[in-house]
Amino acid sequence: MTKQLLIYERAVPVTRQRHGSWSIKAGASYDFAREVNSVPLMVAEFANSASEYAIVFGGAAGEVIPVALLGIRDGENLYVNEGGTWTGKYVPAFLRRYPFVFSSDSATDPDAVFTLCVDEDFSGCNDDGRGERLFDTEGERTQYLQNVLGFLQAYQVQFQRTKQFVANLESLGLLEPMQAQFTLRTGQRSTLSGFSVVNRERLKALPADKLAALMQADELELIYQHLGSLANLTPIAERIGVPAPAAAEPETAPPAPGDFETSGSA
Repeated sequence: MTKQLLIYERAVPVTRQRHGSWSIKAGASYDFAREVNSVPLMVAEFANSASEYAIVFGGAAGEVIPVALLGIRDGENLYVNEGGTWTGKYVPAFLRRYPFVFSSDSATDPDAVFTLCVDEDFSGCNDDGRGERLFDTEGERTQYLQNVLGFLQAYQVQFQRTKQFVANLESLGLLEPMQAQFTLRTGQRSTLSGFSVVNRERLKALPADKLAALMQADELELIYQHLGSLANLTPIAERIGVPAPAAAEPETAPPAPGDFETSGSA
């Protein structure tokens, strides 16, 4: 299985035979995301993310997707403090679904069959009843596992919508590579590259019918949320070298299906 997956170490299919007596003890630690400086972001999350993260577009040609920048240097997440607590107000759904994930033999086929997997290296996985059971004593899925499936199914729907949004931006020629330079508190210079943003001038030059189509699809609003979020690049860089504040402890358990516009609490 590909490591899509940034944060997954040993994701295997969830089965009654292998995990029939397993439980998941979710906690408030985001240590698993400590070395991730960006994560995929679904379009349904733009509104809640734009106030504190820089939303940009990353990925190889044909696989471009919006991402929330969490740091400006490799292997550094500036939103996880020393205790493993998430210090932002909103936790991206990509992280909230951990330790679960869907896998598929085809990342591009919308009709592909998806298999629910769990990262067995997650510290909350156990066989002694701590947390939420995956299967009941009859071998049936628990309500917890049903909620997990519902959340991941909703995530997959949002993923397809997000891919269509990016495809529209690319077809209109609106994305362009960007490089950002920062002067850190230490006086050192740092450069961030390898991502794209919407070109404002190209956007304003679009024919009226194209702009109207973007507006009707609610994609013009998404574009301006993305552009407005770029003001967060400097505040993100300013987190370097500053002790991360304590924050309310969001749960890592997946929230209810479709809960992409709320906080990270389960």
